[in-house]
Amino acid sequence: MKKLAAALLAATLLALPVQAAPAAPTVDAAGAVLMEKETGTVLYEQNAHDKLEPASVTKVMTLLLVMEAIDSGSLSREDMVTVSAYAASMGGSQVYLKEGEQMTVNDLLKAVAVASGNDASVALAEHLCGSEEAFVAKMNERAAQLGMADTCFVNCTGLPAAGHLTSAYDIALMSRELILNHPSIRDYTTIWMDTLRDGQFQLANTNKLIRFYEGATGLKTGSTDAAGYCLSATAERDGMELIAVILKSSTKDTRTAAAQTLLNYGFANYTLMDVYPSQALPPVSVLLGQSETVQPVLAQPSRILISRSMVNQMETQLELCEDVEAPVEAGQTLGQMTVTAGDQVLAQIPIVSDQAVERLSAPGIFLRLMRTLLMAG
Repeated sequence: MKKLAAALLAATLLALPVQAAPAAPTVDAAGAVLMEKETGTVLYEQNAHDKLEPASVTKVMTLLLVMEAIDSGSLSREDMVTVSAYAASMGGSQVYLKEGEQMTVNDLLKAVAVASGNDASVALAEHLCGSEEAFVAKMNERAAQLGMADTCFVNCTGLPAAGHLTSAYDIALMSRELILNHPSIRDYTTIWMDTLRDGQFQLANTNKLIRFYEGATGLKTGSTDAAGYCLSATAERDGMELIAVILKSSTKDTRTAAAQTLLNYGFANYTLMDVYPSQALPPVSVLLGQSETVQPVLAQPSRILISRSMVNQMETQLELCEDVEAPVEAGQTLGQMTVTAGDQVLAQIPIVSDQAVERLSAPGIFLRLMRTLLMAG
């Protein structure tokens, strides 16, 4: 049992690209990645770690930090933000904020997500951290926490700046963090058209997939002369959400087409499946425990990413100990469930105790022995 427990401590839920999937097409991009949200599995990559300029796709991290502040309670969507002269001076995409103008966090988020407002991004950054410089330091700190090893942010907008670089893979990582843990970002990223300033300023989404692609949920476009046309596109169908990142595509239309190609590839060839034991898990006997048995359960709910071509080959195998000695901790490893498709292991999921069982005291052991003898007599 100790060997099994040790093995299971090292076992993690595997989400491996299934070998049977057909080869994906190349796309018009200097870098590209297709990632599944729930497992973080990369389904397609093309120069995934090349360091490139992200243009306004940078704002995925800006949105992430703002949403983290909102969801932690340190910021409210209804908070009023006063626009500084510096924020109002931003060029490029903007919603033409004026120095001293006040706008809610909610409207500024809309301006960033829909219209890619550089002025709105800086206004939010200054409101959260006091200055864009302090906010950028937080962006880089968060990037490091997410494992974005190819990334260095110089500003919160994506406006051209020496050394402001990331990769398709890193963009997928921060995009996943945003949509996985802050799903209400969709309140903004799925807007096609809207207004600010009581209807006086029109907004139109720069991400055309929002209108034309089934299941589109976001996320962020970007373009400069040096960066080319960039996009982190997200879409959900049948309970599976995908992230397609395109960096340095040649035109706006090829950028959109490339993202659509990758999303189509993912939805056509992969699916998420709920995995359960093939039989009810029997109680495990507890030696010298205050309860004579403990109920084993899966350590976590499990959804497996699998090639659609291998769905009918998926099987589960159970390994479960016959007994365990008290005391038993809640969550203590009792076995594992292995999920396979063909000869490929898709996941190894620990089976654990659903509750703690205390060890019997010496008098308790004596009383149980007496009861056993009396029942036998």
